[in-house]
Amino acid sequence: MTIHSKLALAAGIAALVDVSAASAQQFNAPGQVEISGRTFHVAVCPGPAARGTARCFAHVVTDSRGNPLTSTVTRNATPSGYGPAQLRGAYGINPASGMPGTGATVAIVDAYGYPSAASDLATYRGQFGLGSCTTSNGCLTIVNENGGPNLPRSNTGWDQEQALDLDMVSTMCPNCKILLVQASSSSFADLAAAANYAGMHAHVVSNSYGGGENGSNTYEASYNHNGVAVTASTGDSGFGAQFPATSPHVIAVGGTTLHLTGSNTRQSETAWSGGGSGCSTLYNEPSWQLPSNANMTTNTLCTMRMEADVSADADPNTGVAVYGPANRRGSAWLVFGGTSVAAPLIGGIFGEKNNAVNFAQTIYTNSSSLFDVTSGTNGSCGGTYFCVAGPHYDGPTGLGTPNGDTAF
Repeated sequence: MTIHSKLALAAGIAALVDVSAASAQQFNAPGQVEISGRTFHVAVCPGPAARGTARCFAHVVTDSRGNPLTSTVTRNATPSGYGPAQLRGAYGINPASGMPGTGATVAIVDAYGYPSAASDLATYRGQFGLGSCTTSNGCLTIVNENGGPNLPRSNTGWDQEQALDLDMVSTMCPNCKILLVQASSSSFADLAAAANYAGMHAHVVSNSYGGGENGSNTYEASYNHNGVAVTASTGDSGFGAQFPATSPHVIAVGGTTLHLTGSNTRQSETAWSGGGSGCSTLYNEPSWQLPSNANMTTNTLCTMRMEADVSADADPNTGVAVYGPANRRGSAWLVFGGTSVAAPLIGGIFGEKNNAVNFAQTIYTNSSSLFDVTSGTNGSCGGTYFCVAGPHYDGPTGLGTPNGDTAF
């Protein structure tokens, strides 16, 4: 039985212990219980986002009642969910060879404070032998949206998002430095301020949140940093455009369902039904994006900015191991999905490669170096590439998923 089959049957496995109903109520007023395959999960940030605000796109795996599943890992045991060996094996990334990423800084932008960020990250990296990354050794820096030391108040849902982001960046680039920039709130204004600071102090900026495009024009410039790879999750509600992923200056990251072989290589991959895609109503199509697909006709082409550009694992049914807040009282091993997984994974690969980029152009220039995801859908769009995966470019998965780091 695979690790994800075990996870799907977690209610009957003694190693997994349900968080009590009382503790579950301390999650940031999460959404309704959803199901992917046999796996129940809940969005940790409430939605939809109000106008002028964003919500994070992390989903925590739960039981059928929405109580997050946690596990206590004993020595020599492995947490449930994909870990670094599985994710790096699937996508052909080997950061142990030649210490790639050394000297690069990957910034993570999220809302609210996360008091246990450093200690939770230490547990994750220690479990998987990724090396120390602490505030004392200069690897981890945590600041507010203006770069100062006075950090915002905590929010459990966004804290879980931050744990996920820290762990996924560490997975793909354990040699990178990490800059965690915490916005005062989930407003576009605060997040944009944080993103702007991050873009001026890092080689890569990862954003795992989004909201409606209306009114976003004011903040788009904060995501425009020449030479910096700025990734953004496309969403977790299926077909429908989200900002900042629709900005022409970011790398929009969609989501897939990833199945592995017993030797941790990619067995199959399809578009995740919850992953976002869409055609912007505000932002023009970059010159390098025009998709080349013989199956597209002029009456189905998006002539504005289209998302996604690239994709990675996001389905909670093929979720990832994370050490982070189980509730307001403490942390535990959890399993997460959502395109909040995919954006920091891709961000970590950009950090590992540590090259200056021209927004997402390098992905389009080197699309033959990606795995082409050709099946799956994330909604209803008349059967077009806007929401149906197929050969070459499509909305849900972009040009595909990593096959080594050549496209980055």
